[in-house]
Amino acid sequence: MEGDQGISILLADGHALFREAVKAVLESEPGLRVVAEARDGQQAVTEAITHRPDVALLNIDLPNYDGIRATSLIVDSLKSCRVIVVVNGEDEGTLAQAIEAGASGYLTKECPMTELIGATRAVHRGETLIPNHMLGGLLTRLIRRRRDQDAAFKRISRLTRREKEVLKLLADGADNDAIGQALVISPQTA
Repeated sequence: MEGDQGISILLADGHALFREAVKAVLESEPGLRVVAEARDGQQAVTEAITHRPDVALLNIDLPNYDGIRATSLIVDSLKSCRVIVVVNGEDEGTLAQAIEAGASGYLTKECPMTELIGATRAVHRGETLIPNHMLGGLLTRLIRRRRDQDAAFKRISRLTRREKEVLKLLADGADNDAIGQALVISPQTA
């Protein structure tokens, strides 16, 4: 938490030069300190659990676990850690995935360092940062996805018990022969 210690930060990017430059700038700011660095997503998750930072700055294109998976694992493990994903270029699909994974902020590498510093302080205060011009597209995408999920749920709820058993076996990877054996029906019926 911010106080005598300031805002603790985990910095994860596959490029050492980028990490070192961002770290130097962040640590020159009052109240900000980088407590851990990671070169890939798996290391980011490990460092986050070890150092328990207030904010994690994650490149979306991390090796091993990408930034989306690392975000999800960090947020699930550390409820108090806020994540900002840093991307090379804006993409509504990536934004939606990041928000669904639990990210609190979304910035591009084109943003000025002052914006990154401000975003770090803002997400630490509990704010969520999404570029204003991307908000409409994000909301449309999430609403559409919710409607699709509701429609799928309605279709599934109309299935008979036996059809649901077949669907579950299909989802588990069973073929017609396996379904027939499990439900004691012919493969053709399955």
